[in-house]
Amino acid sequence: MIPLLLSLLLAWPPGTGAQQDPLMPFMENLDADSNVILKWGFSEVQGTIMFQLTVKTTGWLGFGFSPNGDMAASDIVMGGVGPNGTYFMDYHATGNSFPLVDKKQSYTLLSLTEADGQTTMTFRRPIQSCDEEDFHITDSPVKLIYAYGTSDDIRYHANRRGTKEVNLLKFMPRSSPPDSNYLDFVVENVTVPAERTYYHCKVMKVPKLNGKNHIYRIEPVIEHLDLVHHMLLYGCPSSVNQTYEKKCYTEGSGEDCIRVVSAWGVGGGAFELPEIAGIPIGGQNNDEFYRLEIHYNNLAQEAGRRDSSGLRLYYTAQLRQHDVGIMTTGLMVAIGWGYAIPPNATAFHSYGLCNTSHFSDIMPDPVPDLSVFSVALHTHLAGRKVQAGHIRNGEQIDFLGLDENFNFEMQQATNLGNIKTIKPGDEIVVECTYNTTNRKGITQLGLATTDEMCLAFVFYYPAIPVTSCCSHPDMHAYMAMMGKTVNQNIEEMLKTAAWDQSSTAVHEATMKRVPQIGFIIDVNKNYSMYEGNIRNMTATLSVSCRSDPSLQAGPLEPFNYNTSPRGSGSWVVTSAAGSVFLMLWTTML
Repeated sequence: MIPLLLSLLLAWPPGTGAQQDPLMPFMENLDADSNVILKWGFSEVQGTIMFQLTVKTTGWLGFGFSPNGDMAASDIVMGGVGPNGTYFMDYHATGNSFPLVDKKQSYTLLSLTEADGQTTMTFRRPIQSCDEEDFHITDSPVKLIYAYGTSDDIRYHANRRGTKEVNLLKFMPRSSPPDSNYLDFVVENVTVPAERTYYHCKVMKVPKLNGKNHIYRIEPVIEHLDLVHHMLLYGCPSSVNQTYEKKCYTEGSGEDCIRVVSAWGVGGGAFELPEIAGIPIGGQNNDEFYRLEIHYNNLAQEAGRRDSSGLRLYYTAQLRQHDVGIMTTGLMVAIGWGYAIPPNATAFHSYGLCNTSHFSDIMPDPVPDLSVFSVALHTHLAGRKVQAGHIRNGEQIDFLGLDENFNFEMQQATNLGNIKTIKPGDEIVVECTYNTTNRKGITQLGLATTDEMCLAFVFYYPAIPVTSCCSHPDMHAYMAMMGKTVNQNIEEMLKTAAWDQSSTAVHEATMKRVPQIGFIIDVNKNYSMYEGNIRNMTATLSVSCRSDPSLQAGPLEPFNYNTSPRGSGSWVVTSAAGSVFLMLWTTML
């Protein structure tokens, strides 16, 4: 009844539990002896990145970005704790000589401490700076350089230097637990129909595992990249106790299996979960049967093609601190209630609402704070922009996700760069922007790539039973506001409407203004309904650089939307955001 489509997954740095800083969750040893440790975190919305460099020395520290790993043409900061207090400066190197002080100081020192034979320097800078003497950080790997001395007299470092290539905005370490093993969930020799869109489902029983394990890495096993668009693996409830294989969204195709375990999307590769959290598998309280769903996108509608693809899940008995939860938010895809994106629209907006104050309707109190580490945004071919706003006490406090240049062929989960907390009572508003200038008829919500969706998949810990929190506009209220009778056929009315710029604008404004009917659903298909309204979200400003560090919000300060600098996605690891949440509306009523 409620097949969820979600995306996964991403990487996370080493670190455990309370020792992990939510503002700087990534960590990398820059040298082989762990004498130089770098932590960092960032906000693409704010346009800033924060670093913490810890070195086993009581002398000066140097850290920078280099085009080739050498000192020449590098962007450097140096600092330390001297006899007269702390010192810190932004430099650039023109050769293998002492670097020059930048005319613009684009780095901001947050703290400098010296204790127990080591020095820790914490600082921030813009991700992209307008200063030509600074290095512009992108989502490509960068060569980090470091050096340090044994005293506060900054001079030649000798062998106390090094370089390491790290992708700061797409960081993905590789875990290798000593007991690592894997399971393959694949189809075998499936005949793909001569149809553009086909969903194939296979319910399988997991082999007996010795107690609860955690999935930490997921790899695609793809035979035909031109056919397989996305794949999802769902855990099944105890009511599912037989294996079978057939077309998805038909009776007996595993529609009761709604807990997303893993997924892959077009353009994606392998991905890993945070080392402090994993997806549970095996054990007394976890699923025995799983449903693999594969979306075949047969553009040429070729007949007779066969495929054997699926997912490989690596797992370990060394349990992490938290179970990962994945929750669908946004606009509910439903059958029979009517929804339309008009043709010839350059920027039509749709909305979905999740109000977490109703979680307690279907789960026991207290509802914990949810630590969100990633969000995957999803529309189909008409989608151009997606944003997920974080609302508290009726006011927007942040964005959980933001993509101003959505690419349907590169479905990705977006790491937030730091951990954001959803407290009970917070709301998530998902807004999608569509362009339908190349379409003659209305676009409806649905499974096909030519249909549309507006979803945000939230990755968090600790896991709770809630699996989806979506809404749709009250179409009876819509009809009343439009001066129509409620017994009119909504879908037929929308299909036959004379759409122009004026009628599209009225339609869009009314759809946003009407009350939203919200649904919260748990892994056992218990649900709660509520009514709410779409909050306004602050528009974002896209700029290419920022040079004045005084304009940046501090690491513990609230986000200032009046100076919002950036609108593109942050650290990304490819996942299966080409997925669907389908609810059979008539079954719920």
